[in-house]
Parts: sequence; C-alpha cells; structure tokens
Amino acid sequence: MLRDAGWAVNVKRVERIWRREGLKVPQKQPRKGRLWLNDGSCIRLRPERPNHVWSYDFVESRTHDGRKFRMLNVIDEFTRECLAIRIDRKLNSTDVIDVLTDLFILRGVPGHVRSDNGPEFIAKAVRGWVDAVGAKTAFIEPGSPWENGYCESFNSKLRDELMNGEIFYSLAEARVIIEAWRVHYNTVRPHSSLGHRPPALEAVHWPSREGGSPPPEAPTLAPRPIMH
Repeated sequence: MLRDAGWAVNVKRVERIWRREGLKVPQKQPRKGRLWLNDGSCIRLRPERPNHVWSYDFVESRTHDGRKFRMLNVIDEFTRECLAIRIDRKLNSTDVIDVLTDLFILRGVPGHVRSDNGPEFIAKAVRGWVDAVGAKTAFIEPGSPWENGYCESFNSKLRDELMNGEIFYSLAEARVIIEAWRVHYNTVRPHSSLGHRPPALEAVHWPSREGGSPPPEAPTLAPRPIMH
C-alpha cells in the first residue's frame, strides 16, 4: 500500500518500523508435511476459476458487555474475495442456508462448497439444500483446519487487522465496522497471492454514448509565448 501511494520502501525497513512501534510482525511459518489429506481438503480440491470453490467458517468474538457473537465468513477461494460476513448472536443451519441463498441468486451456483464439519455444517438441511441447487459439498476432516486453509487464512487476517484492535459496544456497531472492513479487504487491501492486487478492485463504468452524456472533451490549450 505504501508503494501504491508512491513511496519507495524496503520490506526490511518497514518491518523494523513495525517492531519499533510495537506492532505484530508476521513470522515465516515452516512447511509441515501431512501424512494424509481428505478429498475435501484445499490441497486435493484446488480452485481453478472464479465461482469454482467457495468456503465458509465461523469466527467468534464478544461485544464490550462480554456477550458473545458469531460471524459466518464466506469466501471465493480462487479470487480470495470475501463474499459475505453474517453477524449475529447465534447462527445455525438456517442462517447458513439464508446466506448461501442470497449469494447463489446474486453470483450463481458454485461448483463446490467447502466447509467445516461442525454441527451447523453437517446438518442434513444444509447438505440437502446445497445438493439440490446443483453444487457439491466438500467437508474437511475433524480437527484438520489446514484442510480449509483459504478460509483459515482469511479468518486470521480478520482477527489481526480488525478484531484484535476494536471494541464493539453493540451488535449494530460490529456489523457496520466489520462490513466496512470487508469492503476495504475486497477493493483496497493488496493480496500477495494476487500479485499485490485486491481481490475485487472497484471499476468505474462510464455510460455509453447512446442515451448517455458524452465524456468530457480535453481542453484545448493555446500555444505558450516564446520568451527571448
């Protein structure tokens, strides 16, 4: 983001400033081999195009009064775009179906829907509904969050960049702030796996000349006088 703003910066210098200001510097994680992988894992089933594989998961947090609330995060694994974040005190299989229904109508039916195997996701209503609309379900193995790596990565960014630095005094305030962050994540925040571009960069659509106002013409400049 500094480079996009015109700064010539060095990664190591930026990290030194992070440490000096007491900010969290991400550490490189060693690669770990796995003895097995389920067919629903993000390694066996890799996203190949937009709308190919969606994944979703729950994240929990609390408002200032100590009451718990839950977030249902839905992402497109290929574009890394966060499609929706549903926030409520309690979320169940009916809420999952409600969120997915809106997204299927708006964006079409994906090829696969990857999810955790918690009680909300293995509910017969959710699985039956996903199959009925033409998508395929991909469940990860119990206790294997790395198999849902795309969503886990998004959840960690949500916590590090927003949740750990905010105090929400009401559920309504949490919804407004988290939705604003979701829009920022999709349209502004650069993503390393996308060549440091945001997942869904906003584009300006100019109206066509037919029935619309023509684009403004460039002003004609008079020649500058020659000074002797």
